[in-house]
Amino acid sequence: MQNRTTPLRTPATGTAKRRARWVKLLHQWHWISSAICLVGMILFAVTGITLNHAGEIEAKPRVSRLEGRLPEALLQAVNDGARAGEAPLPAALRDWLARELGVRGLGGGGAEWSADEVYLPLPRPGGDAWLRIDRELGEVEYERTDRGWISWLNDLHKGRHTGPAWSWFIDVFSLACLVFSLSGLLLLKVHAANRGMTWPLVAGGFALPALIAVFFMH
Repeated sequence: MQNRTTPLRTPATGTAKRRARWVKLLHQWHWISSAICLVGMILFAVTGITLNHAGEIEAKPRVSRLEGRLPEALLQAVNDGARAGEAPLPAALRDWLARELGVRGLGGGGAEWSADEVYLPLPRPGGDAWLRIDRELGEVEYERTDRGWISWLNDLHKGRHTGPAWSWFIDVFSLACLVFSLSGLLLLKVHAANRGMTWPLVAGGFALPALIAVFFMH
């Protein structure tokens, strides 16, 4: 019978295995984070260009206006509430506006109530809107401004009037970008020995915006 000997595990072998596990883990973090933030990075890169040249891109706002009059019973019900200050529109009023004028999405924000009128600002990405109700005559005015899809994308970039869901998306996207960038930096360190231009390029990527900020921004 042949004697089988168990190969000795040297410290160098253990270090190499640990290094291989960390490199594999970094690759996993890198590709998973890149998959999560891929569409977001494309969106923010494109809108970074459009925002940088916002003055050169012509926008042609489209304004739509609707008018109506509340039924006496509904107007009386609205005024019986005797609201003042800021408060949401009553459900019956929102239902009437959606049914008669096609105005929806009025439940989130508070309207400004005064003795004479009810005014509800309706800011939105890529445009604006407002609703006004005369509390004496029951006249309803609604105006909506649409500044186009480029303005809409720019507002998504800035998180302007986009609501809590988009705000959460930006936070998750930013975290994924951090994981993508830091894991990429560590992978650069792993492979830098075989790629002589790694650290000069990294240093150049850091120095270029710093020099522009110091010497060319006034």
